[in-house]
Amino acid sequence: MMSQPNQTEFDRRNFIRTAAGATAATAAFAGAANGAGVDPSKKLKIGFIGTGGRGTGAAAQALSADDNLELHCMADVFPEKIDKSLATLSKNKAFEGKLNVPDDRKFVGLDAYQRVLDSDVDVVILTTSPGFRPLHFRAAIEAGKHVFAEKPMAVDAAGIRHSYETLNMAEGRPLSIVAGFCWRYAPSRVEAYRKVMEEGLIGDVTSIYATYYSGHSKPHLDPSLKTDGMTDIEWQIRNWYNYTWLGGGGLVEQAVHSVDKIGWVMGDTDPIRCRATGGVSAPQVGSGNIFDHYHVAYEYPNNVWCHLASRKTPGCLNENADYVRGTKGSLIIGRGSDPYIEDNDGKLIWRYRKPSKGEPNMYQVEHDELFASIRSGQHINDGPRMLHSSMMAIMGRMSAHTGKEITWEEAMTAGEDLFVNEGGMQWDDSFSPPPAAVPGVTAIPGIGGVEKKA
Repeated sequence: MMSQPNQTEFDRRNFIRTAAGATAATAAFAGAANGAGVDPSKKLKIGFIGTGGRGTGAAAQALSADDNLELHCMADVFPEKIDKSLATLSKNKAFEGKLNVPDDRKFVGLDAYQRVLDSDVDVVILTTSPGFRPLHFRAAIEAGKHVFAEKPMAVDAAGIRHSYETLNMAEGRPLSIVAGFCWRYAPSRVEAYRKVMEEGLIGDVTSIYATYYSGHSKPHLDPSLKTDGMTDIEWQIRNWYNYTWLGGGGLVEQAVHSVDKIGWVMGDTDPIRCRATGGVSAPQVGSGNIFDHYHVAYEYPNNVWCHLASRKTPGCLNENADYVRGTKGSLIIGRGSDPYIEDNDGKLIWRYRKPSKGEPNMYQVEHDELFASIRSGQHINDGPRMLHSSMMAIMGRMSAHTGKEITWEEAMTAGEDLFVNEGGMQWDDSFSPPPAAVPGVTAIPGIGGVEKKA
């Protein structure tokens, strides 16, 4: 059932290896170009790459964002995923007439993404496991497609550098690039951060404490489930969340939302450095090599420290909150209520008020804005910030895995490249990922004095 990938060269190591080059790439991409827009009478065609649960949700939101569009083709490495996703979407009566995916446009295999991009779709949804994101993002921009890319944008420094190059390629082209950092599209969060960043209700920011405490996202699969004939690559993709090279780990794949909100408050400027801890406190039966908890402290100018605490352990406190302290007061988000601001004496000075019909769904808003931008020609470019937030999370993981303090420059130029076989992954490749990192022992080229390879 699995077709082989194209043998296109995919060398992520050699892109922007110097700090100066990385900075130049970040600065060069100023924004998306405006275009003529797409007339409402023209049907927009959607290509859907990576048809799991989150991807199916994104597809449903895309199908709800515009009156004249259709789901035109789908791609995944597992055919049953395509069928399950399409069956789920078919249950929604609102999508009648919008699902046009015959069997010959259900593409299966590691190269299936390219077959979607070779079709005449206008927009692509990139929701595979994130290790593939840099490769798929590059191919989508080369093919001239508008992009919705789920977070994170890469799982390692090499993937981030590669994606900055992709943004440079998109410079000046009338394309919209929208990221799955959904909180930036949540009306309550937009208003709360406007109160902080534009109106200065809490004064100068002095610290941030963000939490992402939850249970396990995807339990490790027991090795006994690996049936005869199942290859290493298939097994690991089926269990992708628990392998760093495919998912990035809990900090990079999920708590990156909280990292993104830290970056948002701090104006998406580069942290000076970070220090992090982490490990595996509740081992699961089965395979995988990720940590289940992290604490990352990012240093900014003027001795401002921003903390991210992430834990994925059942039976413990669950919380997804943001505490932003300033010289005049504090913004509190996510502690069982709408965002609110108190002064330093604990007096309430602002609270978000939901509209009478409820707050719009942030997942839907991001797709509404994507398709509205395509229609209007006022294209959206989330590119620089989506890569910046992803890199901040990767930076924190590198610090925790090595036990080293890491500067932004070191993180951006690090020799970490986790993805398997840049020259063209094969379905029957043998690959044994390294065990979980050991702080103080695990080394990354370019971090903590470890020399990079030439």
